[in-house]
Amino acid sequence: MKASDVKKANVIEHEGTVYQVRDIERSSPTARGGNVTFRFTLYSIPGGRKFDLSLRADDDLKEVDLARRPANFSYMDGDAFVFMDNEDYTQYTLGPEVVGDNAGYIVEGLEGYYVQVIDDAPVGLQVPTSVMLTVVDTAPELKGASATKRTKPAKLNTGIEIQVPEYITNDEKVWVNTLTGEFAGRA
Repeated sequence: MKASDVKKANVIEHEGTVYQVRDIERSSPTARGGNVTFRFTLYSIPGGRKFDLSLRADDDLKEVDLARRPANFSYMDGDAFVFMDNEDYTQYTLGPEVVGDNAGYIVEGLEGYYVQVIDDAPVGLQVPTSVMLTVVDTAPELKGASATKRTKPAKLNTGIEIQVPEYITNDEKVWVNTLTGEFAGRA
């Protein structure tokens, strides 16, 4: 496919690495006879490393077919995460390098996970935008300090640590925004 035909969210291959297109900037030349260039902001699959690429409009890119399969977390197999496809019950084993920073947002019984698959091989994991986790360790609330909006660290049941308001206590369920990694409210 030509660089001028690429759209946001397309999955392409460049120099042996698979990327998802997140942003496209088109720049038109001011001089006659100049080439239109496209500047792509790409993120590698798996891994999510950012890569900037500039191409002329008629440069070729190879499009890759990426399937998003709805799946549920089943169990841990050593340090790998096993997900089961919701539709055809295929099991996908995702290593820690594929899951990356999303490991702290994987909980049993939660809907909204998508395994990204290229040629029947799992290459990425998309997590829901918010997940409900349980606070397992946080400092007790300071009495009389409710007038100020202070936060304190809290360790959650998946091992991640976030800042929560002072009124949150141990064993309380909270929503966590997976995009920012921040407290999003009581559950």
